[in-house]
Parts: sequence; C-alpha cells; structure tokens
Amino acid sequence: MSFWPTHEHWSVAIPLDTPHRRLDVLADTGVVALTDAPFAIDESEYLGLDYMDWKSGGDTNFAPIATADGELDCRGFWDKDNQHSDKDAIFTVNADKCPTLRDYVASIGANYGRVRIIKLEPQDREAALRSLHRDDNNRFNPEDEGWVVRSWLELTDNPDSYMLLMDNGPDGLPDPATEQRMPLHRGARFVVDTQRLWHVVVHPGAEPRYALISSLETSPELDTFIAANT
Repeated sequence: MSFWPTHEHWSVAIPLDTPHRRLDVLADTGVVALTDAPFAIDESEYLGLDYMDWKSGGDTNFAPIATADGELDCRGFWDKDNQHSDKDAIFTVNADKCPTLRDYVASIGANYGRVRIIKLEPQDREAALRSLHRDDNNRFNPEDEGWVVRSWLELTDNPDSYMLLMDNGPDGLPDPATEQRMPLHRGARFVVDTQRLWHVVVHPGAEPRYALISSLETSPELDTFIAANT
C-alpha cells in the first residue's frame, strides 16, 4: 500500500465529539444497512440529469437534486451563506427529472440537506484509498439539533464494488482493524455517519457507478424510517 492518511489530512481537523442529537442505531459501528429499495428506478432518472464536474472520493461528477438555494451547485451550503448548515434544502430543476428519487427523499420525513446523484468512474482499491476521507457535514449546525448523516441508494448494479468504511484509531487516523464493507448492488441502501467514519468506494467495474446520496438530520423521523426499513 503506497498511500495512507497522515495527521496533515484535512479530515483529521473535522470535529467528532459534539452535543448534537445522534441515533442509537448508529452508535456502535456508525453505519446501518437497510433493506433493498422496494421500488425500481428508471435509468432516465439518473442518466438524464444535469451533471457538474465536482471531485469527491475519486473521478466523480454530481447531479444536484437539492441544494441550499435550489440552484445547481455542488459546494457545501456554507460556501454561499456562511451560516447555512447542511439542512433545509430546496429542490433544483433536476428534481423534476427524477420524481421517484425526489419523492423517496421527501418520504423519509427527516430534514434533508444536500441531495445529489454521484457518477463515479472505476477505481481499484489502491486508487480509492487516495481519496479516503471523512465528511464535513455539521459546519454551522446548531449543537442543540440533530447530527447530519448521509444515506445511499445504489442505482446501478455493481456487485464487485463496495463502500469501504473505517472508524478512527487512537491517533485520529483510520483504523484498518475496524474495516467494514457495504455492498453496492442495485437497490442497496444504507445510512452512514460519514463525519465519524472514513469512507471511499472501491469500484473495479468497467462502467460508471451511480448512486443517490442524501444528507439527513438525525431525528425521530429518521429513526422511524430506519426501523421500518431494516
């Protein structure tokens, strides 16, 4: 292995311990697998969107479905309004082109922030590890409110690919002994505390992989959704 994060990695400075409300179901491992999606997604709902060149976790493009102001923008909400946390999003013009996905996010019932489709080009494990990171999900999030986590819904069928997850070791860097792998077959769903867990997708396939990623506030509504889908 030729790359591993050091203490200079930007993720190390992202806060871990805060007073925010969290979910018991994520306390142990930081991730919960849901049952596969009980509905089909026509490929037009992710192939027919407006994508932006935005790099995160590899060679990626993103189609914003909900943003801070409803505009097509991949930046963190605070980059336009430096007091805006990753919540209270507004659907973009892309949302009208993917009504099944839009309605799915709304049906969860939790406050949502960034919602987008990721298009990830193939990358093996060695290449993926170079993009291993933790997310900055809770900047400007009031500490008396819920912690922001991320949910995934896999749109393409990539049974040989997986999301690689690692918790933090005592040194604040990813601990290989805590490695978990989330399968990425079509319809796979899971919720991850990506501010806590280091993560990246290993995707050795020949074609791009597509998935829906949603920022969600931990709340009784999200807890109920998870319980009903596990």
